[in-house]
Amino acid sequence: MTKIEFNTLVLRQASSLRSYALHFTHDADDANDLVQDTMLKAITYYNKFKEGTNLKGWLYTIMKNTFINNYRRFVKMSTFVTKSDEISSPNLVFSSTKNQGEAKFVMDDIKRALDRLPSDYFVPFTMYFEGHKYHEIADHLDIPIGTVKTRIHVARKLLKKSLKAYDNGVAKPIYAEN
Repeated sequence: MTKIEFNTLVLRQASSLRSYALHFTHDADDANDLVQDTMLKAITYYNKFKEGTNLKGWLYTIMKNTFINNYRRFVKMSTFVTKSDEISSPNLVFSSTKNQGEAKFVMDDIKRALDRLPSDYFVPFTMYFEGHKYHEIADHLDIPIGTVKTRIHVARKLLKKSLKAYDNGVAKPIYAEN
């Protein structure tokens, strides 16, 4: 049996695997994840399957073992207990200072700084940030590639100036003495 034929047979079992996974997880999203893990393992280790044996039974065994291993891993990680009577200061500081409120303020400041950029700088910068290459931006905006690079550079400088409050004071490396 070729790998493509095997993969096709495995994919045909997806609906029965999904109902079997729901038996374990009692949650549709977790069941879909379990089916995906099972199919990935089956396709990865297809050479371990002996032709002529029960494919569905083999897949069910993989699923059951995957679920048990994931469950054991989850239990092991969630039963971690601190033996100390008190929480250490670094952990207390971290838990009390790092939360979503701080992140929201930072994101609002970044958005405000981006909104203040002139459109000539904003568009090339956001396109570059989204993963476009210089030549793609140049073609899209119908401007020379050098202009694109300059506008992105200027946008970075303007953003750095606007977000100076977030400079954490870490010393920058000195590459050359003046």
